[in-house]
Amino acid sequence: MMNRKKRTTSTKETQHNRKMFGKWLLLIVLGVFIVIVGRFSYIAVSGTVESVNLSSQAKRLYTDNKTIKAKRGSILDTNGNPIAEDTSTYSIYAVLSKSQVGPNKKPLYVTNKEKTAKVLSKYLPISYKKALKTLNPSNSKTFQVEFGGAGNNISVSTKEKIEREKLSGINFVSSEARLYPNGTFASNLIGFAQQSKQKGTDSTQLSGVMGLEKMNNKKLSGTDGEQSLQKDKFGYQLPGSQVERPARDGSTIYTTIDQRLQTIMENVVGKVQSDTHSESMSATIMNAKTGAILATTQRPTFNSSTKKGLSKAWNNALVQDTFEPGSTMKVFTTAAAIDSGNFNANDTYESGTYEIDGKTIPDWKKEGWGVISYAKGFALSSNVAMAHLEQKMGAKTWKKYIDRFKLLKSTDSGLESESKGSIQFDYPIEQANTAFGQAVNVTAIQMLQGFTAIANNGQMVKPQFIKRVVNPNTGKTTFSMKTEKLGKPIKASTAKQVRGLMEDVVYKSYGIGSAFKLNGYKIAAKTGTAQVANSNGTGYLTGDNSYLYSVVGMAPSKNPKYIMYITMKKPKLKGDKTATELLDEIFGPVMKQALEQDKETSNSDINSSVEVPNLVGKDISDASKELGKNNVAVVTLGNGKKVTEQSETEGTKVLVGQRILLNTGGTITMPDLSGWSKNDVIKLASMLNINVKYTGNGFVSDQSISKGSPIRSDTTMTVNLK
Repeated sequence: MMNRKKRTTSTKETQHNRKMFGKWLLLIVLGVFIVIVGRFSYIAVSGTVESVNLSSQAKRLYTDNKTIKAKRGSILDTNGNPIAEDTSTYSIYAVLSKSQVGPNKKPLYVTNKEKTAKVLSKYLPISYKKALKTLNPSNSKTFQVEFGGAGNNISVSTKEKIEREKLSGINFVSSEARLYPNGTFASNLIGFAQQSKQKGTDSTQLSGVMGLEKMNNKKLSGTDGEQSLQKDKFGYQLPGSQVERPARDGSTIYTTIDQRLQTIMENVVGKVQSDTHSESMSATIMNAKTGAILATTQRPTFNSSTKKGLSKAWNNALVQDTFEPGSTMKVFTTAAAIDSGNFNANDTYESGTYEIDGKTIPDWKKEGWGVISYAKGFALSSNVAMAHLEQKMGAKTWKKYIDRFKLLKSTDSGLESESKGSIQFDYPIEQANTAFGQAVNVTAIQMLQGFTAIANNGQMVKPQFIKRVVNPNTGKTTFSMKTEKLGKPIKASTAKQVRGLMEDVVYKSYGIGSAFKLNGYKIAAKTGTAQVANSNGTGYLTGDNSYLYSVVGMAPSKNPKYIMYITMKKPKLKGDKTATELLDEIFGPVMKQALEQDKETSNSDINSSVEVPNLVGKDISDASKELGKNNVAVVTLGNGKKVTEQSETEGTKVLVGQRILLNTGGTITMPDLSGWSKNDVIKLASMLNINVKYTGNGFVSDQSISKGSPIRSDTTMTVNLK
């Protein structure tokens, strides 16, 4: 009886537990159902899952998006000749894996490595041996190989030549590139652009790294476009679904640079640098009336196409490098003294030395020239004359004119890291030193800006580099250069008197600038010789090669249209030419070309060609100067004193800016061929009796015999052209 009761109780408990389990299970199922329904209801209403828009996600699955790259704007010279423009370059790679086959089992890998290596060594700067080694890697399972620097930046023409050889397994990858067709050409002003990764994406674009390329990067870059189309689930395009937002190309920038002047300047500065091995050089010519920079270069510089020399030439000397200007500062000192009523050209003083506050100021000729007038002191570049003028004016007045000429202020060029300069002006000796260009540091662009006041009868104008900016999408000009006047630091009468004194430097018998005379034109000039401060700033370097030489020249002097300023720091002078003569090898050809190609200043019809005289037997310095004055670039071969052979025969007409090779015999070393045309190299090879192999097209980018190497007859040299 008891057992039956127990069984009945147990059965009831079991049934109760089942009912409870069923109820809980039903509640759980209902709960899950409610959650699912709620979730789907939320998704249906909001259209998002975990912040992901389902509609957009689905659309992306069936949408094909493509970026349409904007073309980077071109940089042109003042007449529309290209300085920098977009192009395509290619990288090459070779597939080695035999698993890569196409239709009909056509091999998509390299099948003939010897032939492939031979072809690549023919068109690329790589030897057959190295190309073959690359095609035979130590790991036999290597899928593909590349060819290092030799396989990058391949031009379209080189790519097409390789493709015509029908090599299996050879492939190319295209990439955007920037083309600088002139090589070394105002490189530090123009700068360069290179590929950089866009933020938040895997795509790349060209971006300016320095110079005008960086300064105007936003204008040049443009805006990428986009193309999208809808596809069905099978991948086919849906009719009428294509949408396109066109790319907006970057602006076209016309600079103030004149290609003819720039080319001549590069050639003559390069030659003087080669002759003197100066630590640094700079040269700039500008339109005095408008402030337009027409040509500018420096050494060291770099080749914009190959980037050769870039590691030593990151600074833009025009706006970043500061230096003590030396005697060219006397132009401003004299202008200040005249303008403030403290200068009488006929007053006299004792030259040689002058003591201020216990310190002695010497003339460059320490014994001086006796008692002379201030006018003569200016032509002789007397430091003592300037110290006297500073004392007459007083430090406060002199500093006021330094500020008026804006010598210690940025010119707001817009170029990166422009320097302001500095001055030591606390003590009487420092104040006097600044009067002849010591204890004050300036930039070349500040000096040029100040010189415009002398050239323009007191009106100072701002130097500028950009002539106009054009939107290529609309054809409209969005910026047009206007002359920016910066006030009148001096009176017109003062400026005219200073230019008269500068004429004396060139034309008086005692003037030290007679080398700067130009046939048919009156020149106003002032030379400068400044000691170079030592590295710790406690004094000055000593020795014959420890100076910064400079010159400012204006022409025509009565109403100057052009100003040219040149500096040459620590040249190794050989003794056959003075620093002044070397500076004129730059000044003469460039200034003459500027004057002759300008209808307002030309005294004769512009000559696009020059008749070559007979130079054999002439002293090499005289021959170089004769050709230089006619805007012909001279390359001297050998270390002799007289010309023994010339590359162009007497009576031949050559274009302005063309190279002429003059052989002087003796020890002949290889010149730097960077930027030379193939025709120039052919002439060199003929004169020196050497063999040359050429790769590529264009101008010389590399040479197998380095600059300065001795040359032997029947030597073979390889030259790469780009």
